[in-house]
Amino acid sequence: MGGDLAPVMVVEGAALAESRFSHVDFLFFGDEKRLAPLVNAHPRLSLISTIHHSADVVTNDDKPSVALRSRRHSSMRLAIDAVKDKEADAVVSAGNTGALMAISKVVLKTLEGIDRPAIASSFPTMRGSTCMLDLGANVQCTAENLVQFAVMGEVFARTVMGVEKPTIGLLNIGVEELKGHYEVREAEAILRASNLPIEFYGFIEGNDISAGTVDVVVTDGFSGNIAIKTMEGSVRFFADFMRNALTSSIFSRIGAILARGAIARMRDRLDPRYHNGAILMGLNGIVVKSHGGTDALGFEHAIGVAVGMIENEFFAKMSQDFERLQADHAHTATVTVT
Repeated sequence: MGGDLAPVMVVEGAALAESRFSHVDFLFFGDEKRLAPLVNAHPRLSLISTIHHSADVVTNDDKPSVALRSRRHSSMRLAIDAVKDKEADAVVSAGNTGALMAISKVVLKTLEGIDRPAIASSFPTMRGSTCMLDLGANVQCTAENLVQFAVMGEVFARTVMGVEKPTIGLLNIGVEELKGHYEVREAEAILRASNLPIEFYGFIEGNDISAGTVDVVVTDGFSGNIAIKTMEGSVRFFADFMRNALTSSIFSRIGAILARGAIARMRDRLDPRYHNGAILMGLNGIVVKSHGGTDALGFEHAIGVAVGMIENEFFAKMSQDFERLQADHAHTATVTVT
């Protein structure tokens, strides 16, 4: 029931996903009176769907603490409970991000070896696609948190994005060893000394993100959230500027017609709907957060992220890598920097 255009765009997105993933079943949680007509309008979708009624909804204005205490029978809570109870393999929501994270963390808990979950997503770069985490779940992070994020991001890039040997970079204000705050420098030292089978690149700067210098960008939630929203704003600015420039005169319109193929390819490459679906990574279950303002196509792609994680056994592979991380720490002296 979450999202600016919910529940219509949620059901329409599931209908689009049904044609791509014929082996997937859907559980819809929300107001049955509103959901049933929408689902029944898609005969093939209705055959593989079950509606679980919930009159209560987590609103966009609900604080995470309020959602935890007072929304125990909301559609969001019941959907997350279904993952905990093994009735569902994943949950996809376009609702309140803070509430989704808080409820998921309490209900599903984190995987062994992970202190804090992180919000991760992939986006286009000059070289292809890059995964970035954390995007806002943790404003302040310890060095150990950043190391855990690096492992989680590496597993996601390898299993879901299909990168054979992903490279990992720590976002910093410079590439020199003495730059950056204590936590990021200590994380760099730990990753350098680690025996983990990952390709650690080292420090990267903000311009390396869109350049695709590394496959996984690791940062705290404060810097990550600012970086990703700055990039989204820049893309919108560029798109609006191009639109105005290409319609400013008759000659511009003629040029736009001649270049429409290239413009279409660029539009599809930068369309945020094709990159919709952030992962609440590190939880004892798969939770995907869709952008609240997306449409059916965007929500379909968020469902696709969840399906990809399930099919590529992301959960099991990440657990294995964290077992290696814990074993590595048990045999490695503590590394500190000053």
